[in-house]
Amino acid sequence: MRVLVVEDNNRLGRLIASGLQRRGYACDVALCLREAETAMYGATYDAIILDLGLPDGDGKEWLIARRKSRDMPPAIMLTARGGLEDRVTGLDAGADDYMVKPVEIEELAARLRALFRRPGPRTPTTIEAGRLQLDVASRTARIGETEMDFSRRESDLLELLMRRAGTVVHREVIENALYSYREPVTPNAVEAAVSRLRRKLEDAGLTGALHTIRGIGYMLRDNGT
Repeated sequence: MRVLVVEDNNRLGRLIASGLQRRGYACDVALCLREAETAMYGATYDAIILDLGLPDGDGKEWLIARRKSRDMPPAIMLTARGGLEDRVTGLDAGADDYMVKPVEIEELAARLRALFRRPGPRTPTTIEAGRLQLDVASRTARIGETEMDFSRRESDLLELLMRRAGTVVHREVIENALYSYREPVTPNAVEAAVSRLRRKLEDAGLTGALHTIRGIGYMLRDNGT
């Protein structure tokens, strides 16, 4: 399961993400609402852990707007605002759960598990592009009966390209999706990641699928052979 932690305290956000990763969750951290929007444009999340007091807006108002305009994964509000009125308005705004800081990681992980057990529609865990299949929960990919081994970053890149198969994904979008907002990125980091992914796809028999659109970005065609 993939979780987005929206928290302006970088150290706290990293601690939460690290704790959840040790419990089997894939986690990204956004330090503000703008970064959250960028992250959600580049990936699909199963849940969001959302602070309220963010540098570029109020998390509650953002959640209200997101709920009205488009699909939104389950959200847990995690905030220092612990008053009864705060909890009530947070839940009424569309939060699926509400927790007050400081929080124990074990309890947060349990709350996430409870969210995922709730009945109702869920985002399909397997996506396809031609003969290529990716299980976004287990991060495993296969072409026919051939299973491929990818690093976490390679599987994130593959997911991004597969979700937009047939369209050009700009280099900046890939960089924002693959690397944290405070992580130094070398000038050729994206090119190197794409090169590794392309080589593994070709080794598995899928040639001519991943294309470089010079000066713009990359595109995965779903008719690779």
